[in-house]
Amino acid sequence: MLTVGVDLAAEPRGTALAVVRWADGAAVVEDLVVGVTDGPIVDAARHADKTGIDCALGWPDAFVSFVAGHAAGEDAGPEADGGMDWRRTLAYREADRRVRELTGRWPLSVSTDRLGLTAMRCAGLVARLRDVGVDVDRSGSGGIAEVYPGGSMRLWGIRVDGYRTDADRRAEAVEALTTAAPWLDLGGCLPLLRGSTDAFDALVAALATRAAATGRADSPPPHLAETAAREGWVALPTTPLAELPFP
Repeated sequence: MLTVGVDLAAEPRGTALAVVRWADGAAVVEDLVVGVTDGPIVDAARHADKTGIDCALGWPDAFVSFVAGHAAGEDAGPEADGGMDWRRTLAYREADRRVRELTGRWPLSVSTDRLGLTAMRCAGLVARLRDVGVDVDRSGSGGIAEVYPGGSMRLWGIRVDGYRTDADRRAEAVEALTTAAPWLDLGGCLPLLRGSTDAFDALVAALATRAAATGRADSPPPHLAETAAREGWVALPTTPLAELPFP
């Protein structure tokens, strides 16, 4: 099996790509690069069993309806009181509420945070993936999945606070990950993982994608299937990291 992990940013400079091959109870990092444009991502995804993208694949249905209605001059209704509870219905997807339920933390809002800029790039990337024959069902049932490296590591028991901005914390997280996954062959990528948050997140994305590809990640319940197909769904792993390479 081949999984691809993408730590997507609004610009190539902050984007990283990891390719991991799985066989015989082990995993080998075949490629890990930073500063990636859409082209290499599309090429890697074409040959992968599944590609995990660290970015929201869609916007909240309520937000889309609100913006469309606002543009059309429609009355937002009495529920639009401007309060926090109402604003959260626009800011967060059903997937985000599930992430908070499982990890205890809200992910970034694709509607109100800078993540929205990355999601715009992601929409174009997904269209290019579709053009080359990749099944881009946003719920995660096809050839792509929305992944969340920080949330995945929390569920795997790896300390992640501060790892994105503190080099020492990141080194500790890398050490914790490799210790918990002795089956993982980094192929000489350790210096890059310690030096680049983007590279580290891309690798974790590729690992989380393995969980999604083997049916061991959270998936939308039946009553949210149609919503997830529009908004996206975060494939948080439901299996321990130690068991990831095994069927």
